[in-house]
Parts: sequence; structure tokens; C-alpha cells
Amino acid sequence: MRLRALLDTDALGLGLLGGEDELDRTVRGVMTTDLRDPSRYLSGGELVLTGLAWRRDAADSEPFVRILVQAGVAALAAGEAELGDVPEDLVAACARHRLPLFAVHESVAFATITEHVVRQVSGERAGDLAAVVDRHRRMMTSGPAGGGPDVVLDLLGSDLDLRAWVLSPTGRLIAGSKAAGPGLPSEVCAKLAAEQLAAVRTGRRGPHRVLVGRTTFSLFPIHGSGGRPPQAARIPLSPQPPRTGPGPAGAAGLPGARDVRESVLSDWLLAVEADAGDWADERLDLLQGVTQLIAVERDRRDAARTVRRRLAQEVLELVQTGAAPAEIAARLRVAAPVLLPGLGAAPHWQVVVARVEWEDGALEAGPVAQSLLEEILVDPGATGPEPSDRIAVAHTGDEAVALVPLPAMSADHDGGESGVLADALLAAVREPLSAGLDGDGRLTLGVSAAVHSAEGLRGALEEARHARRVAAARPGRVCAAGHQELASHVLLLPFVPDDVRRAFTARLLDPLRDYDRRHRAELIPTLEAFLDCDGSWTRCASRLHLHVNTLRYRVGRIEQLTGRDLSRLEDKLDFFLALRMS
Repeated sequence: MRLRALLDTDALGLGLLGGEDELDRTVRGVMTTDLRDPSRYLSGGELVLTGLAWRRDAADSEPFVRILVQAGVAALAAGEAELGDVPEDLVAACARHRLPLFAVHESVAFATITEHVVRQVSGERAGDLAAVVDRHRRMMTSGPAGGGPDVVLDLLGSDLDLRAWVLSPTGRLIAGSKAAGPGLPSEVCAKLAAEQLAAVRTGRRGPHRVLVGRTTFSLFPIHGSGGRPPQAARIPLSPQPPRTGPGPAGAAGLPGARDVRESVLSDWLLAVEADAGDWADERLDLLQGVTQLIAVERDRRDAARTVRRRLAQEVLELVQTGAAPAEIAARLRVAAPVLLPGLGAAPHWQVVVARVEWEDGALEAGPVAQSLLEEILVDPGATGPEPSDRIAVAHTGDEAVALVPLPAMSADHDGGESGVLADALLAAVREPLSAGLDGDGRLTLGVSAAVHSAEGLRGALEEARHARRVAAARPGRVCAAGHQELASHVLLLPFVPDDVRRAFTARLLDPLRDYDRRHRAELIPTLEAFLDCDGSWTRCASRLHLHVNTLRYRVGRIEQLTGRDLSRLEDKLDFFLALRMS
């Protein structure tokens, strides 16, 4: 904006005291100061507001004005509230240095002028950035020279002073602007992703604002070509028109409309460190344009996975139809260079099965499970739109199946101890995915052991499916189980009828719980520690920080209350199972 525009704004109450020939200067910002030397905080083009507290006598005006001119400020505005009229020595100094000088009436707050300048300058800069974004969009859509989402985020940082990040639906950091500095902590990423998924599922109007600590973030969805139109982020999903078919609240409810669940678990999101609640429509439209631009990169990511998906689909069909091991092995030899480029030896393989289940059963969940499994199998420490080229996931019905290649292991190494582990898969993604599935959906995963050849893939697939069924018998929106649990009592516990479980645990543990409530004796924790230490008195006493005699007294009380003998294997096993089922 120009200085002349400030002078022409009556609400600002500015009076020109000098510099009429310089009113076409451009104002790029505003700063309020009463420092004698504010140069370290000036970058040029500012309108400087001052209450004149720095001025002790007439000799102070000349050095102050000289400092402002050397810093390249656009103009100086002096308030009349402190001294009444602006001192003549300041007027003379500004005239000598050709620095425009305004007087600010005592009835006008500096905050009013600051807000006006910031609003005007931000609007102009947003318009300039919109043109840059539009040029960048054309470059990205015509070829790979655009530079990816990082370039767009850097534009937000340099032109609008906005710190921004792109996150996956599981909370993985995909990109961040240089202005954003180090990446967001993983726990913050997970919380932002969870809030976005929950907000979309419940139909809250976007952009969604989230307070993390003392920092406010505004969240904008990034839709791929198969998702909803970008404008949907600013249209409430609820209340909705009457539905024409089955579906939960949050489904589009119109003929031909996409169910919100088809994209909510696969959309990226743009997290901006700002409160967009009072943004003008122009700035909101600009951010929507940025999300569309980043969506181009997301579509490229999906296209890059097409080959790996096709390879996985071919191998899965061969395995399920009982093809000869030699035919499957030939397909794996084709897949290995694609999934593990540069690997000389044939890898081992693991199979991971995922299933998304909706309570109404109205939506084909296979593509959703496929997209989620591809994201979950990414290395948690990886960043970028395409951080891994080792993911090959097919889907059939509501189930997704991943082939995970592992580097060849030595003959004496137990493959079952290597590769993907069920617990590790969900450690970082449980919170956001639980929010995305909350209300009517579940995600369950099963992981096989590593196999050494094509002959073992059919068994690995069945093993992963059995492990997934074990996970499905557990409570919770997001659960996983590994092959180790198929040879354990853990496999049996989920299938014990609820009334049998309750009766068994009540008979063994209720006397101890009642005693603990009355006497605070901690018999239940003592029992758990004693079993964990395999009945070792010294190790258990050390763990509980008790004298051995105190431990013996507690164990004796447990045996007295339950009529069991903890020196007998059968009784130890009963207590162990009761604790696991409680």
C-alpha cells in the first residue's frame, strides 16, 4: 500500500507534517517503538509508530531520524498524546532527511493504525502469492519441475509469514516450509491428524482449529483426484439433505455422492500455525488453492505405487488360486528388483493382512484398507511424499494384503525375529486412526512370520489372516496381532465366552480385590509381580522393594483367601490366565 492511502483514510486521524513529495512510497509493514535505536528490528519499508518516549531533548531527534532513514523505513508517525504537538526539532530532522512525518491524534490508538496497515498489506501480499501459486500449479501439472510441496510451503513462509506442514492421515510428516524450522514433534503430528479425522467424521465446518499447548493450528484437507472436491472442506457435512440410501451420519447422502469414509482415512492435511477463524475469504481461498496444488503431488505418489500394487495383486492371485511354487517364484523375481532395487540375493518375505470393517457394511472397505496399510508400513522415521519404495499392497473385498520384502538373512538367523512386528506397526498411528474410525469402523491387522521361498507364501498368508482374526477378537478400534500369538494361550483367550471369563476371574480374583479395597494390601500387584518373576522370591521382593518376609506374608494371604497353592504349576497357571482375562 502507498503512504498516500494512509493519509486519505479519515479513520486513522493522520496529519502530514512533512514529506508531501514522498507519499508514493510503498508501506510493507508497521512497527511500534520507543527505543533510541530500533535498527535491529527494521528490515525496510515499515511505517514506524512512536510515542516519543525516546526523546529527552531536541538533540535526540537527529540521530533517531538518521537511524530510521539508514534502515530504509517508509515513514514516521509520532503520537501527540505524550507531548501534545510533535516537537519542531523532529519535524526539521525529518525534512532534512526527506523522511515523511505524520502526526497521530491522541484519540487514535496505535493498534488501530497497525491493524489497518497489516490488513491492507496482507491482502496485497496474499494476492501476489496467489499469482505465484497459480504459476506454480501450471508448472506442476505440466511436468515434474514444480519442486513438490516444500516449494509451495516455502512460498507461504516467505510471502505470508505462515509456518506450515503437510501430514499424512496417520500423522507422518510429509513436508514442511523452511520457515517452519525443525519438523513437528511426532506426538503433535499424531494429535493434529486425529483432530482432523475426528472433525471430518463428525461433519464440523472447516478449516478445523486445534490448540496444542499454547499454539493454535488451522487444518485444511488435501484431497486426491478420487476424493471430494476441495470446496467440501468449507461446506459442513452436517446437517445434510435427507439420505436416499443407507449410511452413517457423515455419508454424503446424495445419489452418486461419495461416502466421506472413502477419503477421510486417506486424505493428507495441511497444518498451518495460525488461527484461521477470522481470516478473510480471499486468504481462505488462497489456502484452498495451496491444498489443490499439493494434491497434485499426492496424485503423483499414488500413480508411482500403481506398478507395485499390480505386482502384489498378481502374486496374491497366484497364491490364492494354488499356483505352482515355480510360477509364484518367477513373479517374485520380477517383483524383487522393483521393491528392493540393487538387492542381489533373493529376499525373504512377510505377509501383512489388514481389514477395515464398517458396522453398516454399506461401503467396500478394500481400497481404504489398502491405502491405510501402505501408509502404516512406511518407516516411521521417513519423510517426504514417497518415502519408501518397498510397499506392495493388493486388496480383495474388504481385505488388503501386503508383501513385505526383507533382506536375505543368514541360515542360522531366525526369520521370525526380524522384519515387521505387529506391536510396532500401530505404535505411532493408533491415536489418529482411532479418531478416523470412531463411531462405526474398526481396523485389524495380522502379521506372518518371514518365509524363505515361494512355497511358504500360502502358509504365510493364512498365518497372517489367522493373526488378524485374533486381533479382531480384542476390544478397540485399531488392533494388531503377530504370528507369535498363534502358538500361545493368547490365541485361545479371545474365544472364551464372556460369561465363562467373568465367572473364572471373579472366583479367583474378587476375594483379592475386596481385600485390597478394605486394607490397601496390594495383593493383586503382588500376585502379578510374583508370576512375572517366575515365582522367584528374591527377584520379586527386589522388584516390589519389599523384604522377603513381607512378600511371603502377602503370598500366604493370597493363598489363604483363594484356597490355592502358588507352589503348584496348575494354580500358577490359573492365576496367570485370570489376570490376562480380567
